[in-house]
Amino acid sequence: MTRRSISKRAAVVTVTTALALGTLGTVAATAGPQHDAKPSKKQIAALFDGWNAALQTGDPKKVANRYASDAVLLPTVSNEIRTDRPEIVDYFEHFLPNKPVGKKIETIVNVLDSNSAIDTGIYEFTLTDPDTGAKRVVEARYTYEYEKRGGKWLIVNHHSSVMPEG
Repeated sequence: MTRRSISKRAAVVTVTTALALGTLGTVAATAGPQHDAKPSKKQIAALFDGWNAALQTGDPKKVANRYASDAVLLPTVSNEIRTDRPEIVDYFEHFLPNKPVGKKIETIVNVLDSNSAIDTGIYEFTLTDPDTGAKRVVEARYTYEYEKRGGKWLIVNHHSSVMPEG
């Protein structure tokens, strides 16, 4: 074998290897990282059911577990803005003795991406006076902003206010 044929073979092997690696690199780059699929609007709307079920336990910590540690709560029946877990637990310690039962009247869900969504609309709560047992219904506007963190959907912002004309 001549020096020239060895050089040609080496050049062919080098070019073939470079093309193969380049093709693999391109395929890997265009595949990109794996992302979760976007949740459905129905899946996001159902997060309310989990939150409402947590209310039914009567345990403020179970309700607070539905919120991110840095969540903001603008609650229905309090003038205080709650910005951390202890404040959110405190709100529910005072709210849960009313045995609230929530029911959505109208809901609009916007799925922003695979890890964030907004559920907004109108809901009502049936509240029971702990002293008299009398029931009353409070209609309110709401907004839940959800983020998927560590594989779990959490409330990062929750605003609820009594209907101004109700």
